[in-house]
Amino acid sequence: MRLIIVRHGDPDYERDSLTEKGWREAAYLADRIARLDVKDFYVSPLGRARDTASLTLEKMGRTATVCPWLREFAPQIMRPDVTDHTMIAWDWLPQDWTGVEEFYRRDLWSTPPMMREAMATDPVTGEIRVGIQEEYNWVVQNFDSVLAEHGYQRKGEIYRTKQSNQDTLVFFCHFGVECVLLGHLLGISPMVLWHGTVAAPTAVTTLYTEERRRGKASFRMTAFGDISHLYEAGEEPAFAARFCEVYGNEDRHD
Repeated sequence: MRLIIVRHGDPDYERDSLTEKGWREAAYLADRIARLDVKDFYVSPLGRARDTASLTLEKMGRTATVCPWLREFAPQIMRPDVTDHTMIAWDWLPQDWTGVEEFYRRDLWSTPPMMREAMATDPVTGEIRVGIQEEYNWVVQNFDSVLAEHGYQRKGEIYRTKQSNQDTLVFFCHFGVECVLLGHLLGISPMVLWHGTVAAPTAVTTLYTEERRRGKASFRMTAFGDISHLYEAGEEPAFAARFCEVYGNEDRHD
């Protein structure tokens, strides 16, 4: 089975949609995805992801399943350097997060006090979840339920193949939650992925199952953050995923 995880186009966060550039990116992405034989599409409920998906779905005459758990990863914390309001739990300054040894561990990244106190609202029930691990579990358990519907049942660190296949599933979502999914599939602390990788708007990440022994599969990533469709169209990638390369630049610092 092949999984394709797509970040939304250049965002207009104020309107939860896309910028003019983002719509162009989504159109180039649609040309790319439309060449594939896709079994099923899944999309975040947020406008910027649904708008990105809309051009692909229209071009292919398809629909997508809207999944609340594919929204941007939502827990909020009081970040160490910001004490007057909460912020998303996974966006830290490098000098702060790298000083917490637990963040490098897939089994301990969620245990520091500020992560245990992180809060997120369930988009379906309205209930408050406390602890970033609770939100993480909600996301990956729902993700695994989708994979199980397509023949791959999570058992410990691998997947049991109830029905081996070469189907393609496409997920339109957001960078934060993408790193959660990848951390789950690859056995990596999401904190390392959140701060050590960049997926530009409409970036495409691809993973395949590997079934070297019958009935036992794992996932391997063949491409992360691929934006070749933008280069092919002569479209420069958006800066939305990045911070300043050099401190003296006017690009964003926070």
